[in-house]
Amino acid sequence: MSTLYALAAALLFSVSVPAGKLLLAHLRPLQLSALCYAGSALGLLLWRAFAWRGAEGRLERRDMPYVAGFTLAGGVLAPLLLFNGLSRASSASASMMLNFELVFTSLIAVLAFGERGGWRLWTAAALVTGGGLALSGGAAGAGEGALLVLGAALMWGLDNNLTARVSLKDPVPLAALKGLAGGLINGVLALYAGGPFPQARWAAAALALGALSYGASLAFLILAMRELGASRAGAFFGVYPFLGAALGALLLGEPASWRLALAGGLMLAAFLLLASERHAHFHCHEALEHDHLHAHGDGHHGHPHSPIPPGAHSHQHRHELLEHLHPHSSDAHHLHGH
Repeated sequence: MSTLYALAAALLFSVSVPAGKLLLAHLRPLQLSALCYAGSALGLLLWRAFAWRGAEGRLERRDMPYVAGFTLAGGVLAPLLLFNGLSRASSASASMMLNFELVFTSLIAVLAFGERGGWRLWTAAALVTGGGLALSGGAAGAGEGALLVLGAALMWGLDNNLTARVSLKDPVPLAALKGLAGGLINGVLALYAGGPFPQARWAAAALALGALSYGASLAFLILAMRELGASRAGAFFGVYPFLGAALGALLLGEPASWRLALAGGLMLAAFLLLASERHAHFHCHEALEHDHLHAHGDGHHGHPHSPIPPGAHSHQHRHELLEHLHPHSSDAHHLHGH
């Protein structure tokens, strides 16, 4: 299921590529970015208010540094670096630099947060990055603009890892917070840049696009990170450039070149490599107390209830010291060393 969440996130985000190209004929880039971020927050908050009835864990005070960090890195700094870089670099060069988001995500996850590496992860990261480079044409460019876009990729890699640290919490407010920050910052920049206000119908279309491609996509990615960790969820999500190019060929009539076929083959190989991964060893869980959605019978949640609630539920609970062996990923309960 976690793999499907990551692929759903990639598919929804890839829709922003052809749809964004259509909307850029009627909106300026900063306007489109601000409306997409605002639409993500609006869509998620409406879903939470009228449709969603889950029992997710609540944010705690100790989660706030991570929330502030991913909001600043992914909702503020990354868009600022990206748009400044795009004004100085070609689109092909910028696309090449953005492909390194997966590399940064994996490096930070393994080196800073103790997620498991391994040859499958690094080979899959190389394959996905290679597919992205194939799509961008392998464009060269190490000028100021390309370096700024590379900085945006680094900020999104940091954003992914900080988001993964709180992925056990309710994904709706987490994604909405980033949307509010991104919408506000980009909206202020759009007003500062001047120009006419967008027509209502195009603004509404951008808000709807943001609700799906930014809001729902991020919520699905957070759910994927719960079980897979930032590095592996990021690897599955990294297929979005190929999906975006494929949708462009199907919906906009763009040519389906050999580069698209090569990228598809490389990304399929990466998917199969990670999907077939199995990891198990004897490991130790330190004592831990936290609040998140969980169910009993998974080998990690045996705390007492009177009576035991049916199905998944959330509340503050304590994990006692536990040693056992079972297959697992780099989720929030398995960030031990190897």
